Amino acid sequence: MNPDYRPYIKICCIKSRCEAALAVSAGASAIGLVSAMPSGPGVIDEDLIAEIARSVPPPVATFLLTSKLSAEEIIDQHRRCRTSVIQIVDDIGKKEVKKLRRRLPGIKLIQVIHVSGKRSIDEAKSFKGKVDALLLDSGNRHPPVKELGGTGRIHDWQISRRISEEAGLPVFLAGGLNAFNVREAVNIVRPFAIDLCSGVRSQGKLDQKKLSSFFQALDGLITKPLSAQSAFDK
Repeated sequence: MNPDYRPYIKICCIKSRCEAALAVSAGASAIGLVSAMPSGPGVIDEDLIAEIARSVPPPVATFLLTSKLSAEEIIDQHRRCRTSVIQIVDDIGKKEVKKLRRRLPGIKLIQVIHVSGKRSIDEAKSFKGKVDALLLDSGNRHPPVKELGGTGRIHDWQISRRISEEAGLPVFLAGGLNAFNVREAVNIVRPFAIDLCSGVRSQGKLDQKKLSSFFQALDGLITKPLSAQSAFDK
């Protein structure tokens, strides 16, 4: 583990090639592309996801956010979108995750954990060895209309810290992060990576000033992630 490390930054809810280029030029290591969701911001159609993914230069990673509930549906969707990472925002079951791993061996898998209490710690730990990383967010899978991301809400960072310590996987921290609270969040959770959506947007559009302020807030911040690192960041 590298003791001199600034968190990997993913900018999510990218809606155009222009926004992707802006995020990359600001310093993002990854962008998130949101496919059909029951609610939340940033949804674009799959043709546009594929177009944006093709435009992003390596080594910047492209994440397909999917709410599909079966491995077959996700595999078909990935074949249309061709991103380098699949972010599973709902609970599809361990058997389905295992199928994805077997059928898409070169594609990284990220499982979202919607942190809602201490039970989220055990849920997170159950994915060790099954996915490449966890993303800790503030959604809710249980209402009639599911919230699967982009809520702009902060969850309990102390629980996220425990997941970072105990899960044995790299952790992405999401949920209400911005230039004003990111240093505190990183110091508490010490994640492998930070994920942003609403915190760098104004009226739904990626905001260059907010992006600059966010990256400036991280200047000089060196941390040692509690979460495991892996080939994910290579």
